[in-house]
Parts: sequence; C-alpha cells; structure tokens
Amino acid sequence: MKGFPSIVAFFVVCSAVLGYTQALTLEVKEGNSTCIKAEFSAVFSITYNTTNDTRTVSVFLPNSTTVDPALSSCGSNGSVQTLMGKFGSGHRFGMNFSTNGSLYSLETLSLHYNLSDASLFPEANSSEVVVFVLSASMGIWAPINTTYRCLSPTTITLDQPNVTFSDMMLEAYMPGNDLSAAERVCAADQTPTVAPTTTTSAATPTTPSPTPAGTPKQGSYSVNNGNGTACLLAKMGVQLNVSYISQSQNKTVQELVNLTPNLTSSSGLCGGSNATLVLTQEETRLSFFFTVNSTSNKYHLSGITLQANWTDMMTPFSASNSSLDYLKSSVGHSYMCNAEQTLFVVTTFSINMFELQVQPFGVTSSQFASAEVCQIDQDQMLIPIIVGAALAGLVLIVLIAYLIGRKRSHAGYQTI
Repeated sequence: MKGFPSIVAFFVVCSAVLGYTQALTLEVKEGNSTCIKAEFSAVFSITYNTTNDTRTVSVFLPNSTTVDPALSSCGSNGSVQTLMGKFGSGHRFGMNFSTNGSLYSLETLSLHYNLSDASLFPEANSSEVVVFVLSASMGIWAPINTTYRCLSPTTITLDQPNVTFSDMMLEAYMPGNDLSAAERVCAADQTPTVAPTTTTSAATPTTPSPTPAGTPKQGSYSVNNGNGTACLLAKMGVQLNVSYISQSQNKTVQELVNLTPNLTSSSGLCGGSNATLVLTQEETRLSFFFTVNSTSNKYHLSGITLQANWTDMMTPFSASNSSLDYLKSSVGHSYMCNAEQTLFVVTTFSINMFELQVQPFGVTSSQFASAEVCQIDQDQMLIPIIVGAALAGLVLIVLIAYLIGRKRSHAGYQTI
C-alpha cells in the first residue's frame, strides 16, 4: 500500500516528539567506577532576538544527549565533581557538585546554546554561543550515599533562560555504580503526614523528629492604600530554603520552611513605580519589592529580603538581594504561574513558589486583572496540544489509507 510509508514516517515523528519528554540517564565515570549518575528530563525556555522581533522557544534535552568526557570530572579527595552533557549542534548543559563530607549539593548549573543552530533558533540575528551560569543554593542536595529524588516538575531560573527538571533521580560522590537505595525526596514529592501521638515522662524531654515540609498551602495576601482599598494582591504558596549554622549541631544545615497562610500576616506599601509586600510569620519576615520600568510599562520583582530567628539558629539570619529580575508582567495585568518556581536570592537562601498570582500595580475593585501566564505554564500546556494533534493526525492518516485501500479492492472486481 502506497500510504504505508507515510504512516511509518508519522510514527517516527510522534516518537521523536514524545521521546523528548522522556527521562535520560547520564553517568560520569573514572575507569570502571561511576561517581555521578543522573536520570532526569529537562526543558529549557530560551528567549532570543531575530531581525524583527524577540522569540521564546522550548528546547527539550534530547535522549541523544551524551556526557562530554573532556569537560566532566569525578574530582579527587572530595573536590568538585562535574557532569557536562552535550547535544545538538554545539549545545552543552552542565552540573557542578560539591560536598562537605556528610552531604553533597548541586552548586552550579550552566547552559551553552549555539544561536547558529537554525533548527532550534530560526532566524536568529546572531550566531554566537551564549553562556549562562548560576551559582546558588538550588535545594538539590542529599546526604552522602543517598539518592536525590524529585519526580515533580521543578523550575530553576538561569537569569534569562529557565530550565524545568522532572523525573529526576541523581547522586554524586557515589560509593558504587548504582543509585543508593536510601533517598532524599524533594518537597514537591512529599505528602505531609501526622506523627503518631506518644506519651513520655515529664522528666524525659524529647526532641521531635523533623517533619517533611511538603508542598505549602496557597495563601491570599494584600496591601491596602489609605482608603482601605487593596492596591496589591498576591496568592501563592511560599517555601523558604535556608542554609544556616545550627546551634545544636554546630554546622551548616539546610532547612525547608513553609509559610502557613493562617499564621502569616501581610503589610506593605504601594506607589506609582514601587510597591512592597511584607509577609510576617512569628520570627520570620519576608519582603518582596516590585519596580515599574516606565519605558516599557512593565513591572518585575526587583528585590527580596528575609529576616529570620528560628529556634536552632546560632545567630539571626538575614539575606537580601535588590538586583533581581523575576515575575515580569505588564502594568494593569497580573502575573500568574501555577508551576513551581525557584527564585534564587543569595547562595544561602532561595524561595520555592507554588500556584502564584500577583499584581502589585493597577489593581481595581480589589480584584486581579487578566493574567499574563509564565513561560513555564505555556510550555506545559503546549506539550499535550502537540501530542493530541499528533495522535489526531495519525488517526486521520490511518483512515485515509484505509479508504484508499478499500477503493482499490473494489476496483479489482470491475467487469470488462
């Protein structure tokens, strides 16, 4: 049947589309020993310039990605370990891990993409290789001899590009060639559980075991102007990722803390070009600073400050960054992102945001205006559409091929 090759070709295309969303496995070896093993899928959201406009594309890390042995390393004596993957026409993606002897963590992410690759960046007005490097606390860590697992989508911002990981299982500084059975599970994969009630003697004080942070609940927050009308609105789940010196352990620990909406109060200020949202929960004070660009009439989150004095902190914690560029949207619109986002502030502090909608300017009638959706949500909506269209096309081709074959079989019985 002549239509059969078309069907085969279509299956190949569908497999390619679906294959780019599947997890791949990368290993860094030294001799016969594996020091880094990473299983994950990743999609990069990259904005680039053409002659006439600016475009944003989603680049899926393909299954054909391989480890670049010249740029990957197992290190020595606890030094930095590096996984560098290469794919396509001159593109690279790297991870650097470090350890303090008891745990390992992802310290640096890097992305090199080649704008001369017209298959990914059509009509780009440059042919340069663009490099982005992020060195910050990303919350990807685990004790030595433990696998880090996070199957839920997790988005990390590399300044301008975003990378969304999913189906992730990885381990660095490995003792063997297989991932360890023990796992540290990310907050997004955890389901909070209620600890069983126990009875203890009053003379024997006990220290409760740490409870997984889980996914934070979405809270609704607002700032009112002088006449009591809301001038800033925000809905979001907030999870703080903080590294500090533990008084009881006398070493640096990393802790995830969720803001609880019914225990968190909001305050702040509204202005023509600047707005502030302050969230306070007991000994935690988190401030967001928004700024308007009068030229483009767009706003963005320009600064974040955290002040905390938790029970086990050796000294009160304080961190601030006033040169951020997150949550960009147009004045008169809200910014919305249902996917988890990680906002990196400083090396010891980042925020995981969930189910976010915020509008710091142009609020009327105490309601959100129409939303500009983040690129991550757009990408996640696009994949089911592509797959659905591919399957619909496949059904159509099979139907056409069937009708053609049926017509030819009837023609064979015509009388002479």
